[in-house]
Amino acid sequence: MELKKELAELVFDKATLKKKVYQSTKDTFELFRKTTRELIHSFQEKAKNDDIDIAFEFKDRGDFEFEVKFAGDVLIFMMHTNVFEFSRNHDVMKTPYVKEDPKRSYCGTIHIYNFLADSFTYNRDNDLGYMIGRIFVNNENHYFIEGKRELGMLYNNFNTAKITENAVLEIIESAIMYTTNFDLLTPPYDEVKLVSVAEMKMSFDRKMMVTGKRLGFRFQADTE
Repeated sequence: MELKKELAELVFDKATLKKKVYQSTKDTFELFRKTTRELIHSFQEKAKNDDIDIAFEFKDRGDFEFEVKFAGDVLIFMMHTNVFEFSRNHDVMKTPYVKEDPKRSYCGTIHIYNFLADSFTYNRDNDLGYMIGRIFVNNENHYFIEGKRELGMLYNNFNTAKITENAVLEIIESAIMYTTNFDLLTPPYDEVKLVSVAEMKMSFDRKMMVTGKRLGFRFQADTE
């Protein structure tokens, strides 16, 4: 059977593009892993030399995930294995960079989540985490970030921003800075005033009461 030229070109071109995007994203993720590990080591050395009793830990969680723990927070970096394109209405699609070559709109993604360290230490499965940023990387190693405050405001120039060691370090530092400033607030009284007998019989850290940094508050307000 002879393949139609248009069909063959479509399938092979799209598959080749997505493979390039995936590899660019995976290389970027490995750079994040390496840089984060080195940064956490620097924190460990600083804490040791200054005799500061604060834990800094790095943990691999597989090929597409790793975590860092510092003070009372955990950041989890996760790479999605699929390649995505933006909707037609997304701002990225309106940039000259993408209009010049629509293939540039295909991106891999790396997500950054923030959790409370105690949520994992005490197995509080009902606690909440927040995605504080997601990094989009295309086949040319250009990137931009959707995220909160430091992350979202500093890294949104898709046409010129390219992944480098310095860029990755700045993103990680910004994520740690935002997380450190993103404090745990007490939830509204009415949301925690009731507790069941079953919950009260459980140990405190395993009760069904949910803990999150902005429980009961609109997290979106942090961008204002």
